[in-house]
Amino acid sequence: MDHDDFATEPVKGLPEALPKGEHIIWQGKPSTWRLAVEALWFRPVAGYFLLLIFWRFGASLQQVSVGEAIIHTVPFLVAGLICCGILYGLAMMLASTTIYTLTNRRVALRIGLLVTLNLNLPHSQIANAMLATTSSGHGNLAFEIKPGTSVSYLMIWPHVRPWHLKRAQPALRCIQDAGHVAQLFAEAAESRISEPVLERTNMQLAHEAAE
Repeated sequence: MDHDDFATEPVKGLPEALPKGEHIIWQGKPSTWRLAVEALWFRPVAGYFLLLIFWRFGASLQQVSVGEAIIHTVPFLVAGLICCGILYGLAMMLASTTIYTLTNRRVALRIGLLVTLNLNLPHSQIANAMLATTSSGHGNLAFEIKPGTSVSYLMIWPHVRPWHLKRAQPALRCIQDAGHVAQLFAEAAESRISEPVLERTNMQLAHEAAE
């Protein structure tokens, strides 16, 4: 029987029901492969073991036959496959437990393997957004938070802009069609900022009190 650890969520990816006037405009999650490559250094690790295999083969070839030299590389091949498998499995778990949400009022990240963390970023707390894309269309959309609000780099890793340790910038990592998502965010944030705000003046308050 299928089991969903987040079946009790009132709204998928969010810890509570949306308030009146707020609606979801996009939801997504990281690409497993891109997360393994960008956040978990999959390619450098695979390259390291590949170099070890060639080195062991070349060193053995000077003393034994080609067949025996190939056999000598097997332990390095197995170790490399295990390490790369662990990295890809970790990326798969990170991606499967993550839901990114854009609404017309905020950016929300539901993240965490062992402990679920819900991070809400109202548009009013976001100073700037930075987009970085790849040729495949995948990319990262990072958010610079206004002074007075801070998040822990380690607490939200890998859902954070790489190497910005002093002032961590939460990010939607390795998302598909990142340019389109960035455009949706920009339109929602601009619309939110331009919403009229009703200000109650002292004269209005005095009039209401007299009534």
